[in-house]
Amino acid sequence: MWGVSYWVFPVISSLCWLGMLMGLLIHWNVDGKPHYPSMDPTKQKIAYISDVGAQSLKPLFIAGSVVTTIFLDTAFLSERWLRHNGRLVANTSKFQKVLSWLSMLFAAVGTAGLILLSIFDTLRHPTLHDIFLLLFIAGYVISAIFICWEYQRLGIHFREHAVLRNSFWIKLAFILIEVALAIAFGTCNFKDKYDAAAILEWAIAFVFTFYLLSFFYDLIPAVKTKSVDNRFHRPTEMELETNNGREGTHHAQVDGAGGRYTAESERTLGYNDVRNVNSAKASPTTRRHF
Repeated sequence: MWGVSYWVFPVISSLCWLGMLMGLLIHWNVDGKPHYPSMDPTKQKIAYISDVGAQSLKPLFIAGSVVTTIFLDTAFLSERWLRHNGRLVANTSKFQKVLSWLSMLFAAVGTAGLILLSIFDTLRHPTLHDIFLLLFIAGYVISAIFICWEYQRLGIHFREHAVLRNSFWIKLAFILIEVALAIAFGTCNFKDKYDAAAILEWAIAFVFTFYLLSFFYDLIPAVKTKSVDNRFHRPTEMELETNNGREGTHHAQVDGAGGRYTAESERTLGYNDVRNVNSAKASPTTRRHF
């Protein structure tokens, strides 16, 4: 049983975002695909998200943006807290913690950008709207880069946890897709191909839904670590300092028996202690798989 846990935050965030997008899109179609005042009079037939959001559904646009980002930021903070308390695999160096805090910082930039662009709509404040749109996209893309970097470092130390590796690839795919779409969106806007740009903007927004939902995958392992006995080893300050010096300088070696690859990083934290797992003594080298 999963129970109600921290994974509900990204689920609520993604459903709220998707619901808002669908509400705006359906409204525009049901209303007969009107040509709004904020749209180009001769070169645009398809409305941007912001075109629809600047009209009668502006309260929905603002509310959806606010609720989406609040719950997403709560998911970020939850992930940080769960790693700190051993509910998720703990960071093995201060460098990884810095990456985590940077990801939250740029997520806050993206949050501010999204909320402000919904308030300063494209009809009444076109210049400010474009600036905040850039902050929104750049903030969350850069945040995702730092998350990928953190998970890549964690994955080196905890190769047996597939959740880290899978989450890294999911978020990397988000970065590549969103950057490609954003470049195409900017190019179409620059060349006055507004209908193509509008389609790309809707695509960017819908892809963002899957990014929000990916944090469900990151937080679901915490359901199994509610008990203190099932929690992960938390490195001491001395261990953090030691690993911080080693971060990024892992030396691989090959054993003589079969050429099996090992890394110095796999022999660091937690391999000398013994802990209780499900009321039985177990070496920490036998770790849970999620």
